Amino acid sequence: MFVTKEGEDAGRWCPDGRGLGTHIPRGSARAEEPQASTIAETSSLDPATTLICHKHADYIVALDKEKDTFEYVATEHLRMSGVYWGISAMDLLGRLDDMNKDEILSFVTECQHPCGGFGGNIKHDPHLLYTLSAVQILAIYDRLDLVDPNLIATYVAGLQQEDGSFAGDEWGEIDTRFTYCALSCLSILHKMELVDVKKATEFVAACGNFDGGFGATPGDESHAGQIFTAVGALAIGGGLSHVDKDLLGWWLCERQVPAGGLNGRPEKLPDVCYSWWVLSSLSMIDRLSWISGEKLQEFILSCQDPENGGISDRPDDMADVFHTFFGIAGLSLLGYPNLKAVDPIYALPVDTVARLGLSRI
Repeated sequence: MFVTKEGEDAGRWCPDGRGLGTHIPRGSARAEEPQASTIAETSSLDPATTLICHKHADYIVALDKEKDTFEYVATEHLRMSGVYWGISAMDLLGRLDDMNKDEILSFVTECQHPCGGFGGNIKHDPHLLYTLSAVQILAIYDRLDLVDPNLIATYVAGLQQEDGSFAGDEWGEIDTRFTYCALSCLSILHKMELVDVKKATEFVAACGNFDGGFGATPGDESHAGQIFTAVGALAIGGGLSHVDKDLLGWWLCERQVPAGGLNGRPEKLPDVCYSWWVLSSLSMIDRLSWISGEKLQEFILSCQDPENGGISDRPDDMADVFHTFFGIAGLSLLGYPNLKAVDPIYALPVDTVARLGLSRI
């Protein structure tokens, strides 16, 4: 369905945590020649100050047509999440109807296993990461009726461990990402009663560090991506009292570099995807004003590809659907005009969250 390219530190934050290479200059990849009409349309917009919405929408739609590329084949294992990133970006842009809804829904249902979980692609093993992506896609399209919520919820609940944590799949890897995926999925399905929420939030709290941040497991280094999953899980589970909001807010606002972008941890380069991981976390703890939104907006816009569409990790790198979605989502959190509002907890459009009747902090 969609091709993706993850960045260096952000590679961990694609659903399975694997990067496929980083800092690919735009000129190094094959690109179709833009049509004269689109050149004229784009030339009237300044990408330094304007989100070129039509270009990004066209870029996402075209991804499904480029199935003969190395990148498409190499990202086969995370196609489910690629679809989620793509349709979520299109929804925020107000262009969801441009996507092939029937084809997408058919793909999602084909990826479900008898156990209730979903794989990253057809005939791929089920995993919590892709199960959440599948549920999010169905939620956006208002088609949760296509699946049995009890079957999915039973699969998710079965991955909770004695200490309250969640394994990602039957092989047992533990990570706060999976706690977030489990609680978010169960909340969307209105099946939170199937797990021990108190134990789940206590496990997340145990992953907290002296600097206010959170790691993947107890004792691990604080990381902005992990912080989103930790704070998001605590928000869903009613455990935000475990967060020192001022201390965490200070750590998060220190992620902004002079160029305006945000990094995932100290001494790293800025990356567009942290426009989501950091901003959403700041939003959940009511500290969004602690960074310069104006400088961050400038950074995100500088990462646009004005010719072919899409947003990259950093200026002049190759665009991908992962950074395109999180760049647009970050701009939405900043209140960029003409974008739908995105919910910082569920990473879904606010109107979808409202329709689902989900509680918000």
